[in-house]
Amino acid sequence: MTTQLQSQMTDQPLALQQRFRQVREASEALCAPLSAEDCAAQSMLYASPAKWHLAHTTWFFETFVLDPHATDYRIFNPNFRVMFNSYYNSIGAQHPRPQRGLITRPGLREVLDYRLYVNQRMETLLDRAPAPEIAALIDLGLHHEQQHQELILMDVKHLLSCNPLWPVYQRLETAGQTMDPPALDWLEYAGGLTEVGHDGEGFAFDNEGPRHTVYLDAFALASRPVSNGEFLAFIEDDGYRRPELWLSDAWDVLSMERWEAPLYWRQQGGQWQHFTLAGGQPLRPHDPVVHVSYYEADAYARWAEARLPREQEWERAAAEVEPYGNFLESGALAPCPARGEAAGRPRQLFGDVWEWTQSAYTAYPGYRAREGALGEYNGKFMCNQVVLRGGACVTPASHVRATYRNFFPPELRWQFGGLRLARDIDR
Repeated sequence: MTTQLQSQMTDQPLALQQRFRQVREASEALCAPLSAEDCAAQSMLYASPAKWHLAHTTWFFETFVLDPHATDYRIFNPNFRVMFNSYYNSIGAQHPRPQRGLITRPGLREVLDYRLYVNQRMETLLDRAPAPEIAALIDLGLHHEQQHQELILMDVKHLLSCNPLWPVYQRLETAGQTMDPPALDWLEYAGGLTEVGHDGEGFAFDNEGPRHTVYLDAFALASRPVSNGEFLAFIEDDGYRRPELWLSDAWDVLSMERWEAPLYWRQQGGQWQHFTLAGGQPLRPHDPVVHVSYYEADAYARWAEARLPREQEWERAAAEVEPYGNFLESGALAPCPARGEAAGRPRQLFGDVWEWTQSAYTAYPGYRAREGALGEYNGKFMCNQVVLRGGACVTPASHVRATYRNFFPPELRWQFGGLRLARDIDR
């Protein structure tokens, strides 16, 4: 064994241990601006209390790593097995999702004690250089927790928006608008065979593979996401009142929910405002539009005489771009306008807003869900969901890849979803 290889093997546990600490600390830091009352409340069916997120991500490590693999591990509280199980039917019963906000006990302090207890025992396990298959489980758990970090901010934003005071989660410094964003250009991509999906290097969720070949017709992709100002033009052209622009299911949802604008938008004194994690703010026309459903994105694209990209088209373009952008670590916690030169390449493919595609969330050819309870992680949701790509301003940077497939039902808006236009190129 070479000295270099020995060094790599020695450093690997330390790297995983350091990442474990960073991710776990980051979750608690996101909850630091919140009161205990904030952490216990649930504002809608799809949201969860911040306290529940802190406990569930801890439950994940306890259930899938410590209980089966740590020597002489004792469960912190057997009642938590049901209370903080999300959707793993193979593990057993779950507390009803709509009732998570009714869990006043355990309190926040006990949940933090639970995290400390599990963290200490995870550190002991990590000190012993776990076997590769256990290290892979831990890595999955860390990416799982990063998903919940984004969910914490999504859910807290929705919760605070329900308060008529529109309270501030965290006061943020936002850059002044000094110039117009770059014009929306169209970037053309040749048709032909291309490979998509994860190639097996580094971490990926099982739904990102296997890598496979697809045929794409020539297409054009917009150089940047659609902005608030551009979406406002759609509203002012009666976009929410024109049934010819909307899918049948979309029109039913729009009519029932009485949508008139993206989530968190409202008019006050003749001016548009929107709710942000920094409280109510004037709508900035050059920022990417966010908190639109797939239905709204699709209707806008039809109004703009374009369409949404297929996820394979998006990945084809992203393969030529570094995954750099406005992520959670920037501290903006909101989309920012496009800046700088992109030299003929698309701007903001990564970060700022998740971009709706027109692709249904289905399995790739040859996909096989992993065995056991963790096989429920992605595969069982491949129905009635639509794929989004690219990450958002609340997504941890280390969590994003060109192959990452996020997915949500088409009517949901509380996630940081925006859109980028695409077009066919006539043959």
